Amino acid sequence: QVQLVESGGGLVQAGGSLRLSCAASGRTVSRSAMGWFRQAPGKEREFVAAINWSGGVTDYADSVKGRFTISRDNAKNTLYLQMNTLKPDDTAVYYCAARERMVVARTPTAFGSWGQGTQVTVSS
Repeated sequence: QVQLVESGGGLVQAGGSLRLSCAASGRTVSRSAMGWFRQAPGKEREFVAAINWSGGVTDYADSVKGRFTISRDNAKNTLYLQMNTLKPDDTAVYYCAARERMVVARTPTAFGSWGQGTQVTVSS
């Protein structure tokens, strides 16, 4: 099974930017669709963005569309999430996930491998 480690979270003011990274190890993820999810205190884990195995297809939650960009570097076995124009509502723990299939998905149960998460806090 693949191991996923997120990094890049932190505290930022509203309107600022952060770039999250997710490094995969244990096996290549070049044939796996991957995604980002987030979970705020007291709320369920929610879909943020997903990308197919090649990077040619992406999908975003309406709440982040136009502000966040998901990308991947298969040579580095790494997934990214560029987050711009951050809002206080974006505050959450962000999780990286990988699935066995090559196509994107939105439901957490479609992903079999998860990272530990990285905290993103946006102050107003």
